[in-house]
Amino acid sequence: MLGNLFDKLKSGLTKTKNNFTERVAEVLNLAVKIDEELYEELEEILITADIGVDTSIDVIDKVREKVKEKKVKDPKEVYTCLKEVLTEILGEDNNGLNIEVSPKVFLVIGVNGAGKTTSIGKISYTLKNKGYKVIMAAADTFRAAAIDQLEIWSDRAGVDIIRHQEGADPGSVVFDAIQASKARKADVLICDTAGRLHNKKNLMNELEKINRIIEREYNEASKETLLVLDATTGQNALQQAKQFTEVCPIDGIVLTKLDGTAKGGVIIAIKHQLNIPVKLIGVGEGIEDLQEFNAKDFVEALF
Repeated sequence: MLGNLFDKLKSGLTKTKNNFTERVAEVLNLAVKIDEELYEELEEILITADIGVDTSIDVIDKVREKVKEKKVKDPKEVYTCLKEVLTEILGEDNNGLNIEVSPKVFLVIGVNGAGKTTSIGKISYTLKNKGYKVIMAAADTFRAAAIDQLEIWSDRAGVDIIRHQEGADPGSVVFDAIQASKARKADVLICDTAGRLHNKKNLMNELEKINRIIEREYNEASKETLLVLDATTGQNALQQAKQFTEVCPIDGIVLTKLDGTAKGGVIIAIKHQLNIPVKLIGVGEGIEDLQEFNAKDFVEALF
């Protein structure tokens, strides 16, 4: 099973690999010596892989230090130094979803189109298969399509859903979902919440209200807020993450559509600049293709 997951990750990262690691290898294989020009070329590759300017500069600085420290003379060995630096930035920890404490509430936020509803469906399916009783709350009431889409996923995953009509108060959906969770002794409640950022004040008010309801009605539950980002948007995803962190504390990131992009390097930028753990990554269309993020495996697959 683990081999299968790693193969999926590897094939999911093919585009990023072609855009990034293979270009790095090419530059290092052709280099005659380790000099400023070489570092500049590497920095340029990092930036075009959507690692971003600030993070790329920092990565190259750390690579420089490692090269000095290890007294590396052969440009080909810079490859290993780069790999080590990226692993250090991403951290050693394996950041899956923490369900140890039951009941658990996940608030899921993210702009429409990032794969929020699909991610909730896949998370629900995975948790149900692990033996947890899951309930979904369709609290993104702004779009009827979001409610209907979540209902389709609840059928697919085989979990209950609490929904109201389009335009209903998101807080009342969450309130009803909490009562249902208590009555049905659910382990996990997953709330699909606001999918728009254009009015931060409204979003903030909405999330504050939902959080107040959870604290009041379900204070025995442990709560996490997950932000869903679309990897294909690269640096844009990083900007979105920054904006959402201004609105509410984020406990973890779900990075979708990694298989469809050459911009997978954005994962490094997110960790480096925001220090929010990436918990899950999407490496395919299938219901089982949302994987727990493991930094070591990610770097191994990339290299």
